[in-house]
Amino acid sequence: MTIEGRFVMHVVVCKSCGAKNRVDENKLANTEAKCGQCGAKLEAVARADDSRPAVITDQTFEREVMREQGRPVLVDAWAPWCGPCRIIGPVIDQLAAESQGRYKIGKLNVDENPHTASRYQIASIPTLLIFRDGQLVDRMIGLQSKPAIAERLRLAARSVA
Repeated sequence: MTIEGRFVMHVVVCKSCGAKNRVDENKLANTEAKCGQCGAKLEAVARADDSRPAVITDQTFEREVMREQGRPVLVDAWAPWCGPCRIIGPVIDQLAAESQGRYKIGKLNVDENPHTASRYQIASIPTLLIFRDGQLVDRMIGLQSKPAIAERLRLAARSVA
């Protein structure tokens, strides 16, 4: 999987043999990653670092978005071929870097995750969805300014679910 055209790789230590493996985050999220040395299934380590957007897939949506409690989650629905998505991408990255735990940011590639895109009727991209305590509380379609997105996140953080 890519974020704005870049592969997102993690180093994961195999619990069986201790070998270090460089793994694509999408394979890790979909539990397809195996140790290159012993072949054991590699397990994703939960990242406490919210300074980068989380990669959200159909398989991880429930865990990454719906189970998040107490703070809003912004999901950027995008595709790599979408020009406006590439324009808003750095803004999403900046918001994640500035979050300081107040909110969580995630990116959902709609081409690779059609189930979630269909579930939330994403017909135009970029679409920004804001969830709070497992409920969709806001939706923004098209290019948005950083201050506009930040304000909607601020309002979602204050709202009672």
